[in-house]
Amino acid sequence: MNVNFSVNEACASSDGFTHWHGISWRQCEENVKRLQTRIVKATQEGRWGKVKSLQWLLTHSQSAKALAVKRVTENQGKNTAGVDGETWNTPEAKLNGLNSLKRRGYQSLPLRRVEILKKNGKKRKLGIPTIKDRAMQALYLAALQPIAETLADRNSYGFRPERSTADAREEGFKSLNNQQSAQWILEGDIKGCFDNIDHDWLMKHIPMDKQILKMWLKAGCIFNGEFIEIEAGTPQGGIISPTLANMALDGLEMKIDQKFASRTKWDKETKRYFKANKNKVNFIRYADDFVITGVSKELLENEVKPLVEEFLKPRGLELSPEKTKVVNIADGFDFLGWNFRKYDEKLLIKPSDDSVKSLLTKVRGIFDDNKTAKPEMLILKLNPILSGWAEYHKGAVSCKTFAYIDNQIWLKTWQWAKRRHPKKGRNWIKVKYFTRSGNFNWTFYGSGKGDKDVVTLFRMALVKITRHIKIKSEANPFDPKYEEYFESRLIFKMKKGVAGRRKLAHLWLHQNGICPVCNQRINDLDNTQIHHILEKAKGGPDILPNLIVLHPNCHRQVHSRGLTVGKPGRASDF
Repeated sequence: MNVNFSVNEACASSDGFTHWHGISWRQCEENVKRLQTRIVKATQEGRWGKVKSLQWLLTHSQSAKALAVKRVTENQGKNTAGVDGETWNTPEAKLNGLNSLKRRGYQSLPLRRVEILKKNGKKRKLGIPTIKDRAMQALYLAALQPIAETLADRNSYGFRPERSTADAREEGFKSLNNQQSAQWILEGDIKGCFDNIDHDWLMKHIPMDKQILKMWLKAGCIFNGEFIEIEAGTPQGGIISPTLANMALDGLEMKIDQKFASRTKWDKETKRYFKANKNKVNFIRYADDFVITGVSKELLENEVKPLVEEFLKPRGLELSPEKTKVVNIADGFDFLGWNFRKYDEKLLIKPSDDSVKSLLTKVRGIFDDNKTAKPEMLILKLNPILSGWAEYHKGAVSCKTFAYIDNQIWLKTWQWAKRRHPKKGRNWIKVKYFTRSGNFNWTFYGSGKGDKDVVTLFRMALVKITRHIKIKSEANPFDPKYEEYFESRLIFKMKKGVAGRRKLAHLWLHQNGICPVCNQRINDLDNTQIHHILEKAKGGPDILPNLIVLHPNCHRQVHSRGLTVGKPGRASDF
């Protein structure tokens, strides 16, 4: 069913920029997308003078500046300040920030450094740029990312739009699944990749404004009140940093293919040419973690590994001796939280033991830290963690792992409940904390003041194992010829429903995926707002016919300008 929404006041033109909520986001998106498309075409044709001119136009465009400010004021770090203590939380501050994004007179400030604990006990250094520096990075990233995507390695999946770890996993399955597939794998890990990339290499090879890039690379950081100079690496915590790191590593796959190129052969039966890779060398990378398959251990150790080291050296990088090793598929290896291993010639990809252990340690810690909390509050803390972990692993062979985790959590739940009531019997505790839900008798639950406030603990056993459809390796989200392909992928994803977001997915499909305020596609359900067509204060019910999903900024625009969006539907419409 097609739904026609109406807005009773047209958004102001983006030319004026007299008010933040008067900006036409549809026009901004169209202006930026048009320039990005032209950058892709010029890059494909090798017209680098044209690329530079188009980048200048984009970074000086008011539309691009508005979208850059919108991005940094809607993401998770929007309330995190840099060394200047500033955040742009009001429409006036956002508009002033937009007008301040000028190349002339711009000077980046040092990062505010914090340290976070890694799994191995070491500390990871994280830099937090100021909100203005983040906006400038978002602006210049809009001009750099179309080039990065056009030139990127086909099988690089980390920190790239429309790609995920699931795509890397499926490429691994494709490379190792058959009986004729490679039996040996080089597990590669680059030592301190973000911290050690050579600045001179970046300045020479990254196709963007060199003056601006140099400011970010040499900005330094403030840690414990002291200024620290940074001589190498990309500014961790910055929006543009993952793309810079990816561009530094792009080209490794091509270098490997050039040396171990597939040889074209003629098949007499099908009367067609096909490519036969006798060395069975396949490359898969996610950020700075990668695996390379090969026909023998000697090939990987004596030819492939030296080739990788030779590629990394000019970039100031080297392989981590502790984490880089060659293994046989029969022994298995861990990659991105999964264990890849063949059992009697059958490849199974399961959640890794370390990933399971890490989850259970985190869950048990939450129980221990909330010994006196109400059950419903404990469940609300646990459910996002459990559902997120299950969503991540539902494309692997995870049924037995899900059942094991459910059992371990039940044991911890029972221990938590018994500790609270040491003098009560088993049946009393069961009635108070456990209920029947579906086919499960022992479902941990909590309730608020009314029956509608009852919440139950998420069970992984209810998650269906679903095979992920891998993205085409050559697909570029900035290239117009792939626009229909990415739209079909998004619609397919929404039709399947999103874990914990089925209500939102239902509304998204009812709206044909379009925000009725800006008429632009809603691509990320995690970054949306549900709007009541008839306000709750005026008696509007909290039911699907009275709800629509909007972009966060469009939602604020509706309320700040008193817009009326759509009209309440009937239950039969849904």
